[in-house]
Amino acid sequence: MTSLWIDRAERVASDPLPTDERLDDIVVGAGLTGLTTALLLARSGRRVAVVEAREIGAVATGNTTAKLSLLQGTTLSTILQRQSHRVAQAYVDGNLEGQQWLLRFCRDHGVEVQTRDAVTYAGRSDQVSTARGELDAARSLGLDAHWSSELDIPFPHHGGVVLPDQAQFDPMDVLIALAEQVRLHGGTIHQGCRVVSASKWGRPRINLVDGSTLGAETVVLATGTPILDRGLYFAKLEPQRSYALAFEHPEPPAAMYLSAGAPSRSIRDAPRAGEPSRLLIGGSGHGVGRASSEACHVDELREWTYTYFPEAVETHVWSAQDYGSHDGIPYVGKLPRGGGRFYVATGFDKWGMTNGVAAARTISAEILGTPVSWSKPMSRRITRPAGIAHGASINLGVGVALTKGIATAESRPVPTDPPEGAGEVGRDGIIPTGVSTVDGRTCAVRAVCSHLGGILSWNDHERSWDCPLHGSRFTPEGDVLEGPATRPLSRPGDQGTR
Repeated sequence: MTSLWIDRAERVASDPLPTDERLDDIVVGAGLTGLTTALLLARSGRRVAVVEAREIGAVATGNTTAKLSLLQGTTLSTILQRQSHRVAQAYVDGNLEGQQWLLRFCRDHGVEVQTRDAVTYAGRSDQVSTARGELDAARSLGLDAHWSSELDIPFPHHGGVVLPDQAQFDPMDVLIALAEQVRLHGGTIHQGCRVVSASKWGRPRINLVDGSTLGAETVVLATGTPILDRGLYFAKLEPQRSYALAFEHPEPPAAMYLSAGAPSRSIRDAPRAGEPSRLLIGGSGHGVGRASSEACHVDELREWTYTYFPEAVETHVWSAQDYGSHDGIPYVGKLPRGGGRFYVATGFDKWGMTNGVAAARTISAEILGTPVSWSKPMSRRITRPAGIAHGASINLGVGVALTKGIATAESRPVPTDPPEGAGEVGRDGIIPTGVSTVDGRTCAVRAVCSHLGGILSWNDHERSWDCPLHGSRFTPEGDVLEGPATRPLSRPGDQGTR
């Protein structure tokens, strides 16, 4: 279940936790957004520490398909349905700056980048109008996109939007280079340090799972979804799980393709000196914890690949989690009820390579007192009815998932001995209990999310307990994989959450 990028990356060592109180900034999360924010602040002479619950790139960045593109599927036309043209233009301007900053960084620090056309293609005839709508949106926002009726791909299509001269790379190469630069400018990086809470008043302090605390003038939450609930972002975000497979293939397509509709398909190559050419296929996404079988989604993607790329030889399979906002615009800036000292960046909706750097530029500039031009239109946006309706549908889905989870748990007894790789939820008295068997070990947990009490479901692809409400995920033993939950699951016999 390890991504191609993480599998071939060198491990980055951790620094000892600071023992003094002289930090200016703490950045929580060591993905692209967090490390870029840390570097921008450290370059300005500030004392910065990056705190990461797992390892560098362990969550979103290390599992992305890493397309550095301003053509983002049907994102631009979707934003224009839910927001004003001024807000959409600010989104493009910020993404352009994020793209160009990252390209400059890669050039200056020897990170290999491939230039590719980005294509949003119509996989069926009824997707042509959607794809052409994206073309119109892109042109109205100043992008030099065009329509191509014939694309050099072996699978069915009805033409697509093409934006030339976009880019792709290995995201772990970028993270390793960023980490080196953070340290070169005096910053420190601390892996395996999960933040479980933070102070509410005065100078910010974060509390780690081992009981340690750190203080600073500002705290930046660059954690995919915020691990603090003060802004209620969990109610504004839609968590999505999607999948990717890497294959050896003699001639993968030489452009970055993304379908304009369902079933979602993402295609790119992944060249590397001294290695066989690689084909990456992604897609088959769904709401976290809401699939009847995650493994079936992977099988669907695999079968599609072998149908149209019969010479492909699978080498890696993995998944990623992303969060979309109600209107397609990320939430970036000061955290509500954070005293002006906590900042947040979330809701990149699978386009973190450009949005993540744009968010880092926005937050670091605000901390340094030099706001960027695109931040005000996005931070002060007013949602149109289409965006309000989508936000309502997100929360309706949460309610349905909660009701379904309770009903399912109440209708079943506690399982005793699930087969290898399986997990089931049943009722132990009035408490939903999950039992799974992984690597020959059977383990029971209270199948109630430690965030807001959602009934968990078993992920049969990654062998994890996933929350269908807000996307928290846990190991078979109940340890947190990703938030918004920060604390592990209770075990049968515990008096409360561990």
